[in-house]
Amino acid sequence: MEIEIKEEFKKIVKEAVKNIYPKENVEILVESPNEKMRGDYSTNVAFIIGKNISKNPFEVATMLKTEIEKQKSKVKKIEIVNGFINFFVSEDYLQKQLPVILKEKDKFGNLNIGKKEKVNIEFISANPTGPLTLGNGRGGFCGDVLANVLEKAGYKVSREYYINDTGAQIKKLGHSVIGDEEAVYKGKYIDDLRKKVKGNNPEKVGEAAAKIILEKTIRPSIKKMGIKFDKWFSEKSLYKNKEVDKAINELTKKRFTYESEKAVWFKSKDLGDDKDRVLVRTDGIKTYFASDIAYLKNKFNRGFSKAIIFLGADHYGYIARLKAASHAMGFKKDDIDAIVMQLVRLFEKGKEVRMSKRTGIYVTIDELINEVGLDVARFFFLIIGPNTHLNFNLDLAKEKSEKNPVFKVQYAYARIHSILAKSKIKGQKSKANVKLLNHPAELELIKQLIRFPEIVEDVAKDYQVQRLPQYAMDLADSFHRFYESCKVILEDKELTKARLTIVFATKIVLKNTLDLMGVSAPEKMKLWNLK
Repeated sequence: MEIEIKEEFKKIVKEAVKNIYPKENVEILVESPNEKMRGDYSTNVAFIIGKNISKNPFEVATMLKTEIEKQKSKVKKIEIVNGFINFFVSEDYLQKQLPVILKEKDKFGNLNIGKKEKVNIEFISANPTGPLTLGNGRGGFCGDVLANVLEKAGYKVSREYYINDTGAQIKKLGHSVIGDEEAVYKGKYIDDLRKKVKGNNPEKVGEAAAKIILEKTIRPSIKKMGIKFDKWFSEKSLYKNKEVDKAINELTKKRFTYESEKAVWFKSKDLGDDKDRVLVRTDGIKTYFASDIAYLKNKFNRGFSKAIIFLGADHYGYIARLKAASHAMGFKKDDIDAIVMQLVRLFEKGKEVRMSKRTGIYVTIDELINEVGLDVARFFFLIIGPNTHLNFNLDLAKEKSEKNPVFKVQYAYARIHSILAKSKIKGQKSKANVKLLNHPAELELIKQLIRFPEIVEDVAKDYQVQRLPQYAMDLADSFHRFYESCKVILEDKELTKARLTIVFATKIVLKNTLDLMGVSAPEKMKLWNLK
């Protein structure tokens, strides 16, 4: 596809800086401002340069503006407001983007910033000790969508589930199924397991129960969530293949371990952690962190250059120790990115819903999907950034009207199909005169359409997947405003063709956006009367 307009503006500004201030090597940041008065794109580079050379940002911005105007570009006009350089995209450029979108179709938004780099994304990875909860669902949807975006951006992505099928949690599950004084887990699912798994050895009972939970509960739930993992990795295999021992031995040879109080410690504090971590306890049992280090090395040995890990809210402290382990094993700390998912709370009629009728524990992701549907569950979980607590409004999620953001977006797609059906044109084959598209609502919609590659790039860089549902809502709103302001099917055949070009382009981009989120794009909706 053609270069993104934002990247084009970065190049224009960079060239202007080079010509006027050749000694200033500054990072050019171009953003899409929220306020329309600040243009379609804006840069604060004048502030950075002004600070470096002790000049007024307005004076610097004025000189840069003059230099930028000498270049042949896609800029309609440039304004300086409070030191910011604001760009307004030319109508000619906007009009010419529609044929590009129609040509590229589902490939529109494809980028090559990943350059086929191999990325491992590990998410959910819930202990096989019970059903998946709302928290698991949030991490699951965010991980899956991030994988979609990275693939769109040109990375080679592998989705992975790490199965904690050994250790203390499995033994606790065994005690719970046996029903002795060390039982931890409760609920109907434990009662059901008790009927299927017999024995008195907590470890063996726990392993058998965990296998049933994984195969009969977790895997079906993940399928219900619309997620397909490329690999299910067993923690037990790390011990079977002696990888944990090898990892500890390697750290010891590199002098990153020491013994104290008959335990083996990792010198993680020297590498940025808040304290040292135990690898082998005094009783000789290796810790989960020892397994994590072996697992990390296993990932990089498989050729991944980047490991992205989704962690629960209670695992924030893991980030520093994992980065320390990565460095100690000979990899870069930046080779690991950890995303901490904050808590989810479910509300109905203003009150928090805590207990599950089926399991006796927190509400499961299965129950939520059954209640509101997969599309709504995905959209609602994605709409708030992972670093923020999410209050899931069950009443709004079940609302089947324009109040529900999911249905509002899907309604835009259904409305597009209704318009195209009335036009009796199955495909945009004939060339349209896009120069006729100069109504403010038309141009504003095109501006939204060409933002899509920028959204893909931004999410691929900072993993903030909430940009996608927000963009989908912005695009749907722009399309609805266009539809209300500009009649599409007219007696004027040429203008009809031109406006249908916008409709076709919106169909493509909206479908691409919904596909990245794993949300369906219905061609018909019985909820509202399409006009």
